[in-house]
Amino acid sequence: MFPRLVLLLVLSAVSTLGAELTIVRTFTGWRDAASFKRISEYFDGKENPGKETVLRTHPEQRTGYYFLVRLANPGTAQQVQFQLQLFAQGASAPRTIVFPAELKSGSGVFQLGLTGPEWQDAKSQPVAWHLQVLADDGRVLASEKSYLWEKPAGQ
Repeated sequence: MFPRLVLLLVLSAVSTLGAELTIVRTFTGWRDAASFKRISEYFDGKENPGKETVLRTHPEQRTGYYFLVRLANPGTAQQVQFQLQLFAQGASAPRTIVFPAELKSGSGVFQLGLTGPEWQDAKSQPVAWHLQVLADDGRVLASEKSYLWEKPAGQ
């Protein structure tokens, strides 16, 4: 019985080694502070993100431009960094914003918010963006980009 248990544990560990983190989808858009308020906040005054992880450039300010990122992590929990590069309208170079986060095993939703002075215009959108999920050692675990981030091959 014991050898079978050991074999099962080894096989399950090996199966997660090849498993890759994937970005299932990314939605972008402006959100007002009121869109984050839930009923429980009226009672205790504390923000309740539910099952989502909300990360903001200025945590005390909720209004801003957000990247909603749904991830699938078949591996183990780990510390990661979301590295977001974007071109704002009229900018000649991309801006880079980093959000440290704890990534749990399974699926998860992250709200990455450019708030406060980082993004003040509700009608403005990034021209192009590139999102990478980085491991502690700098390896790229997953990546997603907007259509305009790079020229198509052969152009």
